Amino acid sequence: MGLFDKLIFKQVKRRELVLQQEGPGVEALARKIKLRPFITISRESGSGGTPIAKLVAKKLRFKFYNKKLIDMIAKQTKKRKVLIESLDEKDRGMVEDIVQSFFNPDYVAGETYFKHLCRVTMTLAKRGNCVILGRGANFITSDYGGLHVRIVAPFLVRAGYTAQYEGYTIYEARERMQKFDKERKDFIKEYFGKDPSNANYYDLVINTEGLKPEAAAEVILTAFKKKFPDWQKYR
Repeated sequence: MGLFDKLIFKQVKRRELVLQQEGPGVEALARKIKLRPFITISRESGSGGTPIAKLVAKKLRFKFYNKKLIDMIAKQTKKRKVLIESLDEKDRGMVEDIVQSFFNPDYVAGETYFKHLCRVTMTLAKRGNCVILGRGANFITSDYGGLHVRIVAPFLVRAGYTAQYEGYTIYEARERMQKFDKERKDFIKEYFGKDPSNANYYDLVINTEGLKPEAAAEVILTAFKKKFPDWQKYR
């Protein structure tokens, strides 16, 4: 069981207690909030996930959350943004957390970051009308009724994209992608106990080999509007 499952178990127990105390009206409100439309996009490094997510948000006139999440978490934890970025989508061991906490008063433990990440992400999902990129958002919001998308491409294709658009040599691009892919996979495994490459965790998986960002965005928009035919009434 990952840390997220443990947090959710506690949250479910609290929710059950609230519903018992407040009655059926609260439960009806919870169901209404649960249906608010939003999109999460998970991506392999170099697959084009970021430009695709931005295009989708722009076309729907939704808010786009990527690095903005870091600002929000930094504000909640009252820590400098650079400290939160050092944790973002990376796994860090318990031993390092313990050692660093003794010597660095500004240190943010991985579990603290994760709790705030969950809190911020759930709040955004409840509000709806947003696109959330990465950070295990599809796992955090799996009970909130959004559209969950995964962007992938063959490794060499992704290396080519990275070299072409970010100015790296093909060898540098491959090393960079391997590093980022491992960090993201380890992050998801540590905190959610899941494998992000498992297609069963998504409503839609798009392979961007030979598919431009604009075309991929249109596929997502079509799926979104099919899943949420009344999405505009929530604006």
